[in-house]
Amino acid sequence: MTKSVSVGEEKHAPDRLLTPRRSRTLAILVALVVGLVVCYFLAVPFLPALTWALVLTVMFRPLHRRIEKRLRYPEAAAAATVAIASFVVAVPLTFMAERLVNEAAKGAQIVEEAVRSGTWRDALANYPRLAPVVVWIETQLDLAGIAGSATSWLTNFSASFVRGSVAQIVDAILTFYFLFYFLRDGQQALGALKEYSPLSSQEMNRLFTRVNETVQAVVFGTVAVAAVQGAMGGLIFWLLGLPAPVVWGLAMGLLAVVPVLGAFIVWLPAALSLALGGEWGKALILVAWGAGVVATIDNLLYPIFVGDRLKLHTLTAFMSMIGGIIVFGSAGLVIGPVAFTVTLLLLDIWRRHNSNPEA
Repeated sequence: MTKSVSVGEEKHAPDRLLTPRRSRTLAILVALVVGLVVCYFLAVPFLPALTWALVLTVMFRPLHRRIEKRLRYPEAAAAATVAIASFVVAVPLTFMAERLVNEAAKGAQIVEEAVRSGTWRDALANYPRLAPVVVWIETQLDLAGIAGSATSWLTNFSASFVRGSVAQIVDAILTFYFLFYFLRDGQQALGALKEYSPLSSQEMNRLFTRVNETVQAVVFGTVAVAAVQGAMGGLIFWLLGLPAPVVWGLAMGLLAVVPVLGAFIVWLPAALSLALGGEWGKALILVAWGAGVVATIDNLLYPIFVGDRLKLHTLTAFMSMIGGIIVFGSAGLVIGPVAFTVTLLLLDIWRRHNSNPEA
C-alpha cells in the first residue's frame, strides 16, 4: 500500500511542481515579453515612417512586380520603384503644402493691415443694412487684435512648418528607406512571419490579405474624399466668379490629403479677400460652403467609403480612423483601421478553433 501511495505521489508531483522544462519555458516566455516591449519602444519613433512605407508598398507593389520582370537585380527594381514613388507622392505634396501655408500667412498680414488701417469700413458703404451689425461687432470685439493674433499664428505656423521640414525630410527619407527593403525583401519577411506565427499558413494568408485590403481601402477613401472636397471647393469658386477655380480646386484636394492641413487654407483667405473688397454676400456664401460642406464632408463620406470596402459598420470605421489619429497621429489613419480589421479576423479565427478544436 505504501508503495502505491508513493507511486501516486510521484505521478502527481510533476503537476504540482515547477519542472525544469516548465521553468525553461516560463523563462523564455518572460524574456520574449520583455523583448517585445523593448522592441515596441524602439520602434515607436519610426512608427509613422514604417506605416507610410507599408502604405506605399501596398500601393506600388503591382508596379514593382512589372519592374522586377524587366530588371534582373532585385536591388535595382526596388530602387527604381522607390524613385518613382518619391516623384509621384513626396514632391508635389511637399511643394504644394509649403507654398500654400506661406501664402496663407502673407494673406493674413494683408488682412491685418486692412483691419488696422480701417479701409475695410469703406467697403460697407454699399451695404447700409450690414454696416450697423459690423460696427457693433467691432465695438464688442477687438478685430485688430484678433487679426493680429491670427497673423501671428499663421506666421509662426508657416515658420514652424519650414523649420519642421527638416524633421519631415528625415521622416520622408526613412519612409523611402524602409520602402526599399519592404519591396526587396517583402516576400522573405512574410515567409518568416508565417514560420514564427502560431497561426496556420492559410490563416496567415487571410491575415495578409485583410491588411492589404485595409490599406487599399484607407488610401482609396482618402483620395476619393479629397477629390470630392476639391471638386466642391472648385465648384463654389466657379459659381462665385473667383479666378482659377480648377487650379484652386486641385490645390484644395491636395491639401485635404495632407494631415493637419486642409482646404480651409485656400477658401478662408479667399473669403476674407472678398469681404475686404466689399463683396460681403459672396464672402458669407464662401464661408458657409467651406465650413458647412467642404470641411465636414470628409466626416460623412470617409467612413462610408472605407467602411464599405472593409465590410465594417460605418460607426466602427469612424471610431477606428478618428481614434487612430488621436492615439498615433497622422499614421493612425492607417494603424487604426488595420488594428480593427486584424483584431476582428483574429476573433473569427479564435471562434473557428473553439467551434472545431480539431481544425
